[in-house]
Amino acid sequence: MIHDSIDTFTADLPPMVALAGLDLGTRTIGVAVSDSFRSVATPLETIKRKKFGVDAAALVKILEARNIGGVVLGLPRNMDGSEGPRCQSTRAFARNFTALWEGPITFWDERLSTVAAEKALLEADTTRKRRSEVIDHVAAAYILQGALDRMRYLNAQPGAADAPE
Repeated sequence: MIHDSIDTFTADLPPMVALAGLDLGTRTIGVAVSDSFRSVATPLETIKRKKFGVDAAALVKILEARNIGGVVLGLPRNMDGSEGPRCQSTRAFARNFTALWEGPITFWDERLSTVAAEKALLEADTTRKRRSEVIDHVAAAYILQGALDRMRYLNAQPGAADAPE
C-alpha cells in the first residue's frame, strides 16, 4: 500500500522490521537500509537502471534478503515544493512496484539530499571517482534517515501525528 503521509506509513509497519530508502535517479537507484530498531540508515548499494522489470526484481531480491518491512522513496520536489515530471515518475514507479512487493511504501521529500551527501563525501576527503560510485546510495541514506528521524519524533510526541511534515 502507498502512503502519502509518514504517520499512516508508520502505523502500517510491522514491529521490529528494517526499512529501505530509495533514491530513484534516471540512470541509477541508490539503496539504503535501516536496522530493525529503525534508528540508523546505512548506505547499501547503487543499482544501475535498465528497465523497470529488471530494476524491480533487483530491489525485491534486496528487500526479501534483508527482511525489509517498508520502503521510503525519495520524492524529488522542485525547490518551491511543487511536483514536476520526476515526481510523477517516482509515483508511477511506486504504483508499479506494488504489483511485485506487498509492503507499505511512502515518500520523503528529497530536496538537497544529493547535495548533503556530496558535502559529506567531500568532508570525508573522498576521491571524485569514489564519490561518483557511492553518491546515490549515500543520498538514499539521507532520505531514509530523514524519515526515520520523523518517525521517531512521531512516536515520542503525543499528538505529534497531527503536526505538519
